[in-house]
Amino acid sequence: MHSTPARAFIFDMDGTLVDNMAYHMQSWLSFMQRQGLNPEPDAFFRATAGRTSHEILAAYLGDHLTREDYARFDEEKESLYRELYAPHLAPAGGLEAFMASARRAGVRMAVATAAPKENIDFTLDGLDLRAEFAAIAGAADVARGKPHPDVFLLAAERAGTRPEHSIVFEDAPLGVEAARRAGMRAVVLTTTLPAEAFAGFDNIIAMARDFSELDVESLFASAAV
Repeated sequence: MHSTPARAFIFDMDGTLVDNMAYHMQSWLSFMQRQGLNPEPDAFFRATAGRTSHEILAAYLGDHLTREDYARFDEEKESLYRELYAPHLAPAGGLEAFMASARRAGVRMAVATAAPKENIDFTLDGLDLRAEFAAIAGAADVARGKPHPDVFLLAAERAGTRPEHSIVFEDAPLGVEAARRAGMRAVVLTTTLPAEAFAGFDNIIAMARDFSELDVESLFASAAV
């Protein structure tokens, strides 16, 4: 008798579990302006969402930075973000009810994010959600950020599920591409970009404004997993 394969939902964090990308963008743009740079906001988001801070700093400030430079700049930017977003920290619409439904259905849940540990702690502990997740993978756990599939594959491995039995929740094209490379279906939350920004992806099974529009079993039926 064959057992049923374990199923998983793998959530990106920023812009997905929390509708916070405007605050991340504000903090990044403020940081860049302090460095004498003025990137165009929409182009900056599309080029950087899902990438690690190290990758973003190298792309915009140069790859000559020392380890100490990266650590100092990263902490400066993330401190700006946490200061801006702390008064507004809240779960995305419908998230808690959706996660409760997934839990009742026996679906394992994991987080796969480009965020550093301090921001993971800030969000998951601030919302009292850490216990909901069988696995957490962040920027410190992988060498490459999205669109590389590393963080999604690691989250699935840690959750004890296979990629083909995992569904990713994302808000950025780079994240959807990372899921595609990982062999995973994706659900897009249009918290940050409109649906048109995701044209051309063949691994998207649903799009929604928030989690209140989604049904656990319908998603797995659409993904045929």
